[in-house]
Amino acid sequence: MIFGPTPLDEAKGAILAHSLRLPSRVFKKGTVLDEEAVAAIRDSGRREVITARLEAGDVPENEAAERLAIALTAPLIARSRSATGRVNLLAETAGLLVLDTKRLDALNGVDESLTVATLPNHTPVAPKEMVATIKVIPFAVPGTVLGVAEAVAKGGRAAPFAIHPFRPLKVGLVLTELPGIKESVMEGAVEATTARIEDLRGTMLPVERVRHEEGPVAEALSRLKRAGAEMLLIAGASAVVDRRDIGPGAILRAGGAIEHFGMPVDPGNLLCLGRVGDVPAMVLPGCARSPKLNGFDWVLQRLFAGLRVTAADIMAMGVGGLLKEIEVRPLPREQAPRVAPPALAPRRARTVAAIVLAAGRSRRMAPLNKLLVADTAGTPMVARVVDNVLASHARPVIVVTGHERDRVEESLAGRPVHVAHAEDYAEGLSASLKAGIAALPPEAEGVLVCLGDMPLVSGAMLDRLIAAFDPEEGRAIVMPTFRGKQGNPMLWAREFLPEILGISGDVGARHLVGRHGDRMVEVEMADDAVLRDFDTTEALKALPGGVRA
Repeated sequence: MIFGPTPLDEAKGAILAHSLRLPSRVFKKGTVLDEEAVAAIRDSGRREVITARLEAGDVPENEAAERLAIALTAPLIARSRSATGRVNLLAETAGLLVLDTKRLDALNGVDESLTVATLPNHTPVAPKEMVATIKVIPFAVPGTVLGVAEAVAKGGRAAPFAIHPFRPLKVGLVLTELPGIKESVMEGAVEATTARIEDLRGTMLPVERVRHEEGPVAEALSRLKRAGAEMLLIAGASAVVDRRDIGPGAILRAGGAIEHFGMPVDPGNLLCLGRVGDVPAMVLPGCARSPKLNGFDWVLQRLFAGLRVTAADIMAMGVGGLLKEIEVRPLPREQAPRVAPPALAPRRARTVAAIVLAAGRSRRMAPLNKLLVADTAGTPMVARVVDNVLASHARPVIVVTGHERDRVEESLAGRPVHVAHAEDYAEGLSASLKAGIAALPPEAEGVLVCLGDMPLVSGAMLDRLIAAFDPEEGRAIVMPTFRGKQGNPMLWAREFLPEILGISGDVGARHLVGRHGDRMVEVEMADDAVLRDFDTTEALKALPGGVRA
């Protein structure tokens, strides 16, 4: 690939290396220059541009990313369409991500032009969750380099990625009792354990509550096994401190074996792993009474994913096994600085506000006001939208009112929102935008502009837009898409507010993207909620949750 200044006479078919803003239009980086583009650049007075020109054997970035993704794709893993040299790999089912880390390291070592970034090994994933991203760094890759990478990707007995689905196991829990133990403690252990099991698609058999003695615990384990338990758990009234303690002893008495006691994960140190026949059996650490992540979760996830957990597996969990600070740790840890060094401090979260536009006259649905049409649960559409926005990290949430102001405000009673009334709402969408912007706090670095008739856009979707927002990295406008179609809401950096305030009439700010295409990023969504508004009676018939007659 030839990279550098290119005379315009030779630029046709070359790839634009940097975004180019002309008085009449913007050419985004990565654009393949055609005759029209070259002519427009020449008319601006330029005589050359910085481009990348492919040589014989070069593979363009999108094709290279697609080919590498095909080489890496495995069962239960889907891939996105390629764009800007990137393809994402997505889980198709809930399960545990298991990686061949050595092969992935080898793949990333082939050449600096090809990269594969993944979630950590043994991460639990949900359907449609991204597990990896493939990024081709330059605009093209030599075909020979790509061929080597493909060979490395395909070089093992199996793909370097695997999703092991969680199995619907039946789990038996033995709860041991001692005099003086509060009932709330016992109930908390059952509640936390049940939540963990159900999150992994499992079901709990009726809990066995017995004395904290080896014999009764062993008998309870045997009863649960006969009842069909595919996993056995013991939550002791007293923490296990030795492999000869009550819980491990009960596993042995029930005809089982102890495979490992203790683990290099904190919290979770005092886990005991054994088995009764072919059924895994564990004595839980005291921290398992809490819903917070601990070492028991790591072992539980692997077992539900159908992976055998050995003593060697547990002893290999130490790197990354320090999960949180624990108050009972002795000095000198308590005296250690509680603030990370500047070089290690996490990047500051962006402050993003939200404006919900709820001022329109609903002319397409007259005489109904679409924003006040309630679902079968009695929740008006605008309230559903506001609830979704409040479920995101956007703050503050500003609702712009206009038509039927009092009724709209009444429908939002009790919700922690700021109301901004657009006195001139009849002039159109631009008036609502101006009222909302006027109410923004000075610390807001960006603003999500949400439409009051899009009740299917969830808080999680909004958080995906917020996570992509980074003006310093060129992501100053964030737009959601579904299968390549652009949707709403959009997130705008503060730098664009003066231009938005200059809009007039019944139009929004979307057309400004044409001027600032080099500052915009698209975020692909898993469903079409970002494309669906409900502004007609026909559209309302398709609204999930139904509407009241």
